[in-house]
Amino acid sequence: MKRNAIAACMALMVAAGSVTGCSSQTGTKESDTTAQDTAAGTEAVKSSAAENKADGVTITFWHSMGGVNGEAINTLVEQFNKENTDKITVEAQYQGSYDDAINKLKSAQIGSMGADLVQIYDIGTRFMIDSGWVVPMQDLIDGEGWDLSQVEPNIAAYYTVDDVLYSMPFNSSTPILYYNKDMFEKAGITEIPDSLPKIAAVGDGLLEKGGAGEVISLGIYGWFFEQFTSKQGADYADNGNGRTAAATAVDFDKNGAGVKTLTAWKALADQGYAPNVGRGGDAGLADFSAGKAAMTLGSTASLKQILNDVNGKFEVGTAYFPKVSDEDQGGVSIGGGSLWALNNEDPARQNAVWQFVKFLVSPASQAYWNSQTGYFPVTVAAHEETVFQENIAKYPQFETAIDQLHDSTPQSAGALLSIFPEARQIVETEIENMLNNGTSPEDTVAKMAESINKSIEDYNLLNE
Repeated sequence: MKRNAIAACMALMVAAGSVTGCSSQTGTKESDTTAQDTAAGTEAVKSSAAENKADGVTITFWHSMGGVNGEAINTLVEQFNKENTDKITVEAQYQGSYDDAINKLKSAQIGSMGADLVQIYDIGTRFMIDSGWVVPMQDLIDGEGWDLSQVEPNIAAYYTVDDVLYSMPFNSSTPILYYNKDMFEKAGITEIPDSLPKIAAVGDGLLEKGGAGEVISLGIYGWFFEQFTSKQGADYADNGNGRTAAATAVDFDKNGAGVKTLTAWKALADQGYAPNVGRGGDAGLADFSAGKAAMTLGSTASLKQILNDVNGKFEVGTAYFPKVSDEDQGGVSIGGGSLWALNNEDPARQNAVWQFVKFLVSPASQAYWNSQTGYFPVTVAAHEETVFQENIAKYPQFETAIDQLHDSTPQSAGALLSIFPEARQIVETEIENMLNNGTSPEDTVAKMAESINKSIEDYNLLNE
């Protein structure tokens, strides 16, 4: 029933020439039905995966890794195709951006499956769970008795609902603070700020003594807003951050986290410490790499690119993502993407998918992936690999990402929201309006909540 509702929605969107706005946020009434349907549809696969040989099977893998990341993917695929003893062939197909990939998947589901394994970004998690199109990774894990403790628990937590791991983490990252060590040394600042007020406190010193043109180049990015909420130990959405049941509304307007974040953000901007550098996670990186900004926020996966762009002009330091206030005790949640097995009702192909997934998260594969991309290993034992240890020795700044991940808790896993792509756009639009037009943090948060809640309501009504 729910699959039909989603398909109908997608059909309408395709007919109109767009598939962007049809993410899935199902009401709680349908959640149980979907879980039952999925379980029934995958039980045969789960029970027979080990019994069904994958000899000579060809599977299709959709991913969104371009550039050097895509080259690393292709290397791993080629290695698997060459070395696996079942003569499984993986056909890796680049789908463009994360948005492009999930929209193509939504379109494909109206007709036939276009892939066996897909890489989906973190904010697509709730949609994929609710879709009824997947075989939970937990089924494949349990079918073999595979040891899930091999996966970093704080990474697995994001993709786990009701003790079920729905997808396998693959390319994971967290946001961190990047800072110009040379500027800090010139300014005589020895303590790296760990909160937004502390960033403000060192602002004048960095501008007047450190030679900074900007204190912090802070891109307007929905992911950062989510992380500031998490750092406060607060929920972004109701129903346990969308984990105990599908979210019906945001919570950051009611628990005070949204106003607290934007008040501190606006204060930095009003004091001239955080000028508007544009929207997006990479918006602030250029000013930092050029030696203009003393600090920036960015993904851990950006480390190598930043070091390449800086090219020795100054020493790059890294620190934990800042708190909103000094008393905050929360952690960060992961970003990036994970691997989803699609239910093609073919046990042999499903077995082939599982063999490939295990290869991708093996210690050797994850150590190689880390060394080539900057995403941290999702597999604990990858830290013992020589490749990983050599990479850490070469790029000690990366250790910040590992330490921050381990210092966070599963309770900081982050929210699940099927309309997350739309929600992020709304958040970014309203923050931009606040910075450009002087809207109060209170009014800004109210507008965010109103728009996001309307999107959630519309979607839930569609899928009742």
